Amino acid sequence: MLEKYILKEHEVVVAKNLMEWALWVEETDRQVKLTYIGDVRISTVFLALNLNYNNEGLPLVFETYVFGGVKDGYIERYVTWNGAEEGHDRIVDMVKGLYTYIMKSEGH
Repeated sequence: MLEKYILKEHEVVVAKNLMEWALWVEETDRQVKLTYIGDVRISTVFLALNLNYNNEGLPLVFETYVFGGVKDGYIERYVTWNGAEEGHDRIVDMVKGLYTYIMKSEGH
């Protein structure tokens, strides 16, 4: 059975049933962090589902996704809210570094 998750504060918990999960997902902003660097968008969200497809280890229920730029489509997934925030910040730093490098190499 595919577990469904909700957040209590920033703690991940298994939803009691499908109705609790569906209502929670519908009513809750699941955005952890959102950053724009030029035309690049970096979004970190709580997925509310486990995307650890091999079922080994802890559930991967947070995801950072890069939209645009040279890292377009880059994804990382996390177990905890804190891990998601730290991962988001690390990816932002990576994209900022690439953006700065590209801008300098183009003479901006």
